[in-house]
Amino acid sequence: MSTFHFTLIVEGPDLQDESRIDALFEAGCGDAAIGRSDGTQFADFDREAETLDRAILSAVDDLEKLEGVEVVRIADAGLASLADIAARLGRTRESVRLLVSGARGPGGFPKPVTDPRGRYRLWRWSDVERWCADQLGESLPISQDEVTAAFSAALELRHFRRALAPANPITLRELVGVDELQASTDQVRSKAS
Repeated sequence: MSTFHFTLIVEGPDLQDESRIDALFEAGCGDAAIGRSDGTQFADFDREAETLDRAILSAVDDLEKLEGVEVVRIADAGLASLADIAARLGRTRESVRLLVSGARGPGGFPKPVTDPRGRYRLWRWSDVERWCADQLGESLPISQDEVTAAFSAALELRHFRRALAPANPITLRELVGVDELQASTDQVRSKAS
């Protein structure tokens, strides 16, 4: 077993309320620190499990045992800013900026996942890792960013699907391959049980 650290963004009743502290513990969230920042409620977990995906699934299941609680995403799921990339690579921001622009290195740096015209751009860390390994020959420590990004995307889809599904549920199912997603989620859940 390993201990995995991640932060879940939660909507619903105030989990810091005195009346919910015991309920959180009884639901299995004794390994979580609950907080709020700028109106966003979160749960920081240090969860023991065999794999990260099992840790995330069990934490989501435990939190959602509480009435009205919904986990909507994983904080910072696989995204990195220019400064984050520089820190993780042990480079200066200017060095990374030059890699991004193609003025240094082999070119072809991954595209940002946010609007490239915006002042604040974010990249998928797993794309940056692969590019560094393939183009620069830099071996980086193995990260779990693809797992957290996939789970966060699924949580967000589940959250927004509630509002979108009545309008056009069939198209949404086709777009995301819900049947295949459900089958793989069922497999992970059965292994975790």
